Amino acid sequence: MTKPQSSSEKSIRHVDAAVIGAGTAGHNAYRQISKATDNVVIINEGIWSTTCTTMGCMPSKLLVAAADRAYHANHSDEFGVEGNATINGKQVMKRVQDERDRFASFALKNVDSWDDNNKIHGRAVFSESGLIEAHTAEGDIEYIQADHVIIATGSKPFVPEGWKLALGDALITSDTIFELPDLPKSMAVVGAGAIGLELAQAMSRLGVEVAIFNRAENVGGLKDEAINQKAIACFSSELDLRLNTKIDKVSREEFDSKSQAVIHYTDAEGNSQTWRGEKVLAATGRRNSLHTLGLEHVGVQLDDKNRPLKLDKITGKIEGTNVYIVGDANAYMPLLHVSSNEGYLSGKEVALKIAGLADQISMSDAIAKDPDCSDESDILNDMSPDKSQTATTSMSIIFSEPQIMNVGQSLSDIKEEGRPYVIGEVSFDNQGRSRVMGINCGLLRIYACPKSGLVLGASMVGPDAEYIAHILATAITNEVDIDGLLASPFYHPTILEGLRTALRDTIGKINTYKS
Repeated sequence: MTKPQSSSEKSIRHVDAAVIGAGTAGHNAYRQISKATDNVVIINEGIWSTTCTTMGCMPSKLLVAAADRAYHANHSDEFGVEGNATINGKQVMKRVQDERDRFASFALKNVDSWDDNNKIHGRAVFSESGLIEAHTAEGDIEYIQADHVIIATGSKPFVPEGWKLALGDALITSDTIFELPDLPKSMAVVGAGAIGLELAQAMSRLGVEVAIFNRAENVGGLKDEAINQKAIACFSSELDLRLNTKIDKVSREEFDSKSQAVIHYTDAEGNSQTWRGEKVLAATGRRNSLHTLGLEHVGVQLDDKNRPLKLDKITGKIEGTNVYIVGDANAYMPLLHVSSNEGYLSGKEVALKIAGLADQISMSDAIAKDPDCSDESDILNDMSPDKSQTATTSMSIIFSEPQIMNVGQSLSDIKEEGRPYVIGEVSFDNQGRSRVMGINCGLLRIYACPKSGLVLGASMVGPDAEYIAHILATAITNEVDIDGLLASPFYHPTILEGLRTALRDTIGKINTYKS
């Protein structure tokens, strides 16, 4: 153990900026700052790739892709296509890992190009004096004074207290599931949010016996109860949903001469039940680790959800400090495109300050002149100069089948604001192309302002939800009203014609409201 040094003994490294965390937001921030100065450090504990490429978006979609192939091979009898696919679990996981590593290699290639003197492998905390203490893997402590600090430490899976000890290697999380060498025979998924729902359905379609547990009668974190109930109806035909249940205890027990994971739970009717199987996936959400960093020593306060107070939700800057908290670390909108933008904008703002240009050039002008935004760039940033100071339209997508999406304001948010609204909707149960494809289970609800005709938000479970989400997010961002959306062409026959039906229903509701 390294002996703490007194103030007089410390060798303090002074830098223009320090980036803590090397995920999507950290990578973007470091790149922008490096354009203004070489006197920058990036401190990172763990992998130097991103959550998305290593244990998030990409490996999960690789698993989903394999699952969809298997499902349609085994469930196409109604089309007159009969078959029984053989699933090679080892090959499934090998492809997931090989392609995952390929995606991760692109981020790691960028890291390899950075100056070794600027990279510190270790864990950063703030001392009482406000210095950054970087505890390295070698057991040393580096003391760093930074004029500007960007914190991009991401998030980690939450595991209920005592589960690791009780379940041992039978417990897996979204960080470890993709390291499995083969598919398990059975698995309990605790949590029916985005991660739990996607992975549960994928594993089930690949032949794993899956049970999904959730404390509430809810899937996908849906806030619109009509969409939630439709989603439950759609998924119940395929998945073992054990909703409104309370897990009382988890353990490992010997059963039929084998060690199995055991879940003792109370079901929706109040009866005591037991589940036994090979693996338990804790999909109970991800949480940041801001409370462990000593942020109180640099003037940062956290709320009861561990989110930083006085946060500029565009750049991540904490009011009255030199600290920025971006990406999943701030826990406000933990999505890759948001993390990317926050990392870029925080890094760009710090770079302007370091260069002494912060008072001479606006952020939009700085972005417009950024080589990364030019037509010649091979790593085009998606930040629009004139939208750089506008909050990103909220959008989330769950890549289950049917898909789930939410865009803009939720129905509960609109109700809390007390603003007028109407709801237009369409069922996909008999929508033409959806029925042709045999994927006709779903419901879309659009929330609109009856006075302006603008879309406020939407929620959906159904086919092609990912594309409908993007269309509606574009409309919200650019203030295209319902009439403007309906003026656009809808090709026949497409699933997107269902969006037109919902828009027409919305217009009807608006006219009724006005009358």
